[in-house]
Amino acid sequence: MKIAIYSRVIDYGQREQIQQLFDALIKQNIEPVIYHPFLEKIQAEFTLPASISSFQESKDLNGSIEFIISLGGDGTLLDTLSLARDKNIPVLGINFGRLGFLASIGNEDLNTVVSALVNRTFVVDKRTLIHLDSNKPLFDKVPYGLNEFAIHKTDTSPMIKVHTYLNGEFLNTYWSDGLIVSTPTGSTGYSLSCGGPIVFPDSASFVITPVAPHNLNARPIVVPDNNIISFEVEGRSDQFICALDSRKEIVDKNVQIAVRRESFTISLVRLNENNFLQTLRNKLSWGLDARN
Repeated sequence: MKIAIYSRVIDYGQREQIQQLFDALIKQNIEPVIYHPFLEKIQAEFTLPASISSFQESKDLNGSIEFIISLGGDGTLLDTLSLARDKNIPVLGINFGRLGFLASIGNEDLNTVVSALVNRTFVVDKRTLIHLDSNKPLFDKVPYGLNEFAIHKTDTSPMIKVHTYLNGEFLNTYWSDGLIVSTPTGSTGYSLSCGGPIVFPDSASFVITPVAPHNLNARPIVVPDNNIISFEVEGRSDQFICALDSRKEIVDKNVQIAVRRESFTISLVRLNENNFLQTLRNKLSWGLDARN
């Protein structure tokens, strides 16, 4: 079995746990294939096989790779999207960051994780993605995101008007700092912080949430994800910001943009005892009440 390992950087204090993971993989005859820039950072400090393999980009991940393990926080896990793409390689996030909502497996469970992969005692959740279409190439070869697409005014500009359409039919004009279209997975992220609802990961929907709207009656709305959502942006500035998850680009306001559900899904691995409701309660303190 081969497992790809992706990470950006690991704190010095986490060295022992990372070594524990490598030791557990090798003990189970699992060959780790490490993201090359990460391997260069750790090779001198870790005990690794002499013939350790590495990969540089998505095309290096062939059919022999059974899983991708992301070491870090949710941002690190989101980075793996550009590697997994439509290869249908399940992604497992081990939390070495802060909140760890998507990377929900604690770093204290490393031996349990390896055992679950070997014995196939895990659950794979299929998560929908959001895809950006535009008449100008944006976001290189990764025009999709797991959490959300967002339109935002530039730092120094006043609020913008975002004319929004569902399958070509006018929905609303949002006078605001921006607009978020989130997937069910992203409903617990940026959209939630702007007043959007939590929706279940399998709800087949998009959540449209304004950012700092100027109208008190501008409320988030949930729409089926078989809609194509298109936008026209007006403002005093000639540019605005487009963001997909943690990536952003500055876009001219005459660029035509629309979002839709991506044609493929991403597979996230979780242990059997972890589920969405438990994560809501444990990570976001949802429903926390001293009377319960």
